[in-house]
Amino acid sequence: MSFNTIGKYLTLQTFGESHGPVIGGVIDGMPANIVIDKAYVQNRVNLRRANKHISSTDRIETDTVEWLSGIFENKTLGSPIAFIIKNNNTQPKDYNSIKEIYRPSHADFTYQQKYGIRDFRGGGRSSARETVCRVVGGAIAQHILDKYNIKVYGFVSQIGTVKLQKTAEVLDLSTVYETELRCPDLNFENLMNEEIIKAYQEGDTLGGTITCVVKNAPVGLGEPIYHKINAQLAQAINSINAVKGIIFGNEVIHNKKGSEINDLFEIENNNIKTKSNHSGGIQGGITNGMDIIFHVYFKPIASIKINQISVNQNLETIDFKIGGRHDVCVVPRAVPIVEAMTQLVLAEAILLQNVNNF
Repeated sequence: MSFNTIGKYLTLQTFGESHGPVIGGVIDGMPANIVIDKAYVQNRVNLRRANKHISSTDRIETDTVEWLSGIFENKTLGSPIAFIIKNNNTQPKDYNSIKEIYRPSHADFTYQQKYGIRDFRGGGRSSARETVCRVVGGAIAQHILDKYNIKVYGFVSQIGTVKLQKTAEVLDLSTVYETELRCPDLNFENLMNEEIIKAYQEGDTLGGTITCVVKNAPVGLGEPIYHKINAQLAQAINSINAVKGIIFGNEVIHNKKGSEINDLFEIENNNIKTKSNHSGGIQGGITNGMDIIFHVYFKPIASIKINQISVNQNLETIDFKIGGRHDVCVVPRAVPIVEAMTQLVLAEAILLQNVNNF
């Protein structure tokens, strides 16, 4: 299995399976002499962890980051940064009854067909358990963004049929992690919670949307033609489990006229900016200095607690129900993952743009 690495100049390679002894990663390309706040990195990892909310899986890991190389006296050495996170709460026996069944909308069938073997314990490598490594990588990458005061904010803007009716411009994004569902509007969060409770009682799952906002992104990030910043973000975000799409700027522009969505220029304090931001801070694949805004769409996770019909490796039709521990709605836990992938992409773009400044 190849292609477990993201990035070209700032890279993150991850390894490990859902129910293996450890998962981990190697970050390469970080400049030397950057002070690393390990407490900040651990806190970011903790934000992704399962919690006691009804939407979250019962599998709660300690997720303690153990650093193996690349950092000395809290400073980067310029060499690869390696880390591991032990899996302390695995229950592989939960999957014994379905080890030969192809679960609907899971990676079971495609992995088996492609490799001739698969780790049936929680999906193995295809499990979202791997994403904790991405959060570590993103937190390390943020140390580069901090030098330019670039801030990445994600928040839940929709769960099920409940959609937040306020735009990012009027929301206090600093409060996102103070809420259970990572929605910065408590009225809508309560409605989202009702949707989740109903789905839980039915044994079903829900999808939703995460909106991500990048503030203080400078003009000029992105490398056309085939390394546009939006293309890099789209690739990174779409690699997250359960993501089915991403839209930059306005969620709905395909049915608009150019006169409705063109971002007109103006001068403010001797700087050129746009009066609106329908394009989401990116034009021609290059950042224009406005906030980068995009929306990420998650499908409902496939592990439902309802009887389903499928087939097994012996080509038999099977009536079964998935056991084990699974999220009802993964969207709230995915907020730090979306932020992490964004941090990694932007940090690499910063390094490319400022290659002589590190």
